[in-house]
Amino acid sequence: MKIIKSIYKLLSYSFITMAVGGCMDLNQQPMSDLPEDMYFETEAQLEYYVNDLYSVFPKNDQWNYGSFQEDNNTDNMTGKGYDNKYVPGQWRVPQNDKNNWEFEFIYSCNYMLERVLPKFEEGKIQGNSLRVKQYIGETLVFRAYEYFKKLQKFGDFPILEKTLANDMDKLVAESKRAPRTEVVHFILSDLDKAINEYLLDEPDGKKVRVSKNVALLLKSRVALYEATWLKYFNNTAFVPGGPGWPGAQKTEGGSYTYPKGSIEAEISFLFDEAMASSKVVADNMPLVNNNGVLPQSETDPENPYLKMYGDVDLSKYSEVLLWREYSRSLSVTHNAPNEAQIGNSNIGLTRGYVQSFLMANGLPIYAANSNYVGDDYISDVRENRDGRLWLFLKEPGQINVLINKEIAIRGNLIEGYPNIVVNAQGYATGYSLRKGGSFDGKQLEVNGGCYTGQIIFRAAEAYLNYIEACYEKNNKLDATALNYWKAIRDRAKVDNDVNKTIAATDMSKEALNDWGAYSGGQLVDATLYNIRRERRSELLAEGFRAMDLKRWRALDQLITTPYHIEGFKLWGPMQDWYKNDEGESLLKFGSGDANVSGPSQGVYLRPQEINPNSLVLKNGGCKWAKAHYLDPIAIQHFLITGGVESSHLYQNPYWPTHANEGAIE
Repeated sequence: MKIIKSIYKLLSYSFITMAVGGCMDLNQQPMSDLPEDMYFETEAQLEYYVNDLYSVFPKNDQWNYGSFQEDNNTDNMTGKGYDNKYVPGQWRVPQNDKNNWEFEFIYSCNYMLERVLPKFEEGKIQGNSLRVKQYIGETLVFRAYEYFKKLQKFGDFPILEKTLANDMDKLVAESKRAPRTEVVHFILSDLDKAINEYLLDEPDGKKVRVSKNVALLLKSRVALYEATWLKYFNNTAFVPGGPGWPGAQKTEGGSYTYPKGSIEAEISFLFDEAMASSKVVADNMPLVNNNGVLPQSETDPENPYLKMYGDVDLSKYSEVLLWREYSRSLSVTHNAPNEAQIGNSNIGLTRGYVQSFLMANGLPIYAANSNYVGDDYISDVRENRDGRLWLFLKEPGQINVLINKEIAIRGNLIEGYPNIVVNAQGYATGYSLRKGGSFDGKQLEVNGGCYTGQIIFRAAEAYLNYIEACYEKNNKLDATALNYWKAIRDRAKVDNDVNKTIAATDMSKEALNDWGAYSGGQLVDATLYNIRRERRSELLAEGFRAMDLKRWRALDQLITTPYHIEGFKLWGPMQDWYKNDEGESLLKFGSGDANVSGPSQGVYLRPQEINPNSLVLKNGGCKWAKAHYLDPIAIQHFLITGGVESSHLYQNPYWPTHANEGAIE
């Protein structure tokens, strides 16, 4: 095993790693001196190698709110800082970028597949053949997942199925970008192979290894992503063959033919793939029950839906398809429950997000007879609302720890007023979540020592993927989609009459709180919007929002109309929470030591506009540029492949080919 581990360290040889002027580690034994036949000979050796590849999936960090803060820098969640993406000119083309346009993980997958597949076919690997096939299937899924990450960042991307020799000419030749549609077909091909030939239905009985359902769910995610991308970016430079597509300059003849014959046929095919794969998962994986209880005493029943996000063992939850296990005894821990007791690592829900949740009766907050109480207090915001907001949004006075209180040294035993005037452990927007939290003091006795499980894939996404793909393809919902939607609404404790919601939806009002109300700068219809709203509400703080906004092309309106990210209603009755013992306000605004935005900026806290020198403040809010839908490619990659002008690489749309310059449009 130690020898295999040392081999693994040598797998950092990727064509860009070598070509970028990066150096080989001359202190390590050259791979040419290591007899390959010694490795991948047993089932155990494969398992050891493949276990390292699980690093491709999200992992909770030891010192923050973990994966629950990944919706930061969207209209869902924000900190007190801002992302340069929303200040055109500030996000610039880098000179060097080895952390994004890199191939080390892809190399690791290819290295395994290249050596194991021939041995497996020849029957030369000792052990259970089903387990060996499982590890091959897992590696195919890992490669697909990594390529999906590259697709989201860059679109067109080189497709590598084999490891490459340390030959500069060959490395440069293989670095040619493939059109994004071909990348998607490559991803789907890997997933189909894994599903149909290698993966087990239940590989371990504990759901900590990739199963067929995981691959099916990922397939639905990828297909839905690309179908909507092609639909909403059709006839633009962001799709192969579109006007201004930069790949045309490097393509023989300057044209592109889609694998399915046309972009319309491609879109239809991908929606079908998304529906078919998501249906298999949704039909076989029931949602976890929400009993509507927020436990506030030791005698209150546990709520499975709430606890699913903060339990130690997630294998018992029907909805969980794959999760990451942690252990304090093995020093594999994180900090999510600690941060759920306080301000979520100073990243909070936005006012727009909170306002977009429906009432329990299925009506938008502005509709007649909605029973909306208002937002003078956090308790008002939660009253009569969608059960997900009611359950996960904290309010002052709630009990945060129910058992083992005596050993809890982190967080707040009882939720206090949100501390918006500090940065460390602060509440950026005034709104914070208990999602991912635990009522057990054992999780709160060491900073960074939490060991609750982390969900990687859950079945509710399959329900949502089917609903959206069905409507996008057919402009109507079939019986299956309606049943899935009702199941999600029922679990959320929201009236499941979706037609009532749709009829009461005013898109001009929804546009004030939700970037997803738009595609290509135009408001979408009320049915599609409510499908997107359901997705936004169900996937609360689970890291899908940035991906969704981009694939929907839901940021164009920010090019001409800036948007103010807001938090809770500070300049109302809640301002009285922030006084010292002498009754003096602790709130400062309009100066260099400001800790909140001022009342002249509006009654709602604007966390990104507290500092008078904030570029968001000076720009009148968050803005967007066309180029920002994709990342720029660093200049170094052009230089090592023949120079900026002669390289077969091409820059992404509306980005310049000069370092340290912002978007052209």
